[in-house]
Amino acid sequence: MQLKRINYSELSAKQQEIYNFQKSAALLADYGFNCIKLSDDWQGADFLAYHKDGEQTLKVQLKGRLGIYKKYQGKDLYMNFPANDVWYLVPHDELLCIVGETTPWLNSNSWKSGGYSSGNPPRKLLERLAPFALNR
Repeated sequence: MQLKRINYSELSAKQQEIYNFQKSAALLADYGFNCIKLSDDWQGADFLAYHKDGEQTLKVQLKGRLGIYKKYQGKDLYMNFPANDVWYLVPHDELLCIVGETTPWLNSNSWKSGGYSSGNPPRKLLERLAPFALNR
């Protein structure tokens, strides 16, 4: 059998979500997590990440790009997203604070309407997110 790499941009939205989950779950396995995909955004989470120590369970919202959303505030959710070929896992409310300190996004109409996302976050923001990078 000859395997052929796929082009992410040619995948459907659902296929991209599955692809992103698999990529993220593989990275989180290196940190001792077992990831379980949820079929229905339970408490805002797309998947749960259980740590091998049996003491940590993370509710994770998976995105194809960095985003902050009013509906996720105060829900103890982690945002999981790629930026510049690096995957990040950041508590949503902490991400919101960092965004507020490094960008004008919280003054945007998009944020005021419910959320803001970016496929090309500014360098200053990414520098602040470095401790949340999932390194290979």
